[in-house]
Amino acid sequence: MAIDNNTVRQIAFLAKLKVEPDKLEETKEEFNKILAWVEELREVNTDNVEPLVSVNNESLTLREDKISAGHNAKEILANAPAQEFGYFVVPKVVE
Repeated sequence: MAIDNNTVRQIAFLAKLKVEPDKLEETKEEFNKILAWVEELREVNTDNVEPLVSVNNESLTLREDKISAGHNAKEILANAPAQEFGYFVVPKVVE
């Protein structure tokens, strides 16, 4: 399958690519090279190949959920530059 200049313009429009008129021929050649590569990939026999979810065979190690002391608001607020009613005080960002 070969691509012509009109198809390049249409692909560029749909993909929101800016292709200068003087680069149209070069872009057409690049698209045709990509299509030739895809055709080459179609020739590869993948009948006995399992589909991959990831190229990495390792699984993630999960840590155990542990309950920690989370009710130490006084210690946390002690680091705040300003606090009021048990909350951080920050500058107003919305007017």
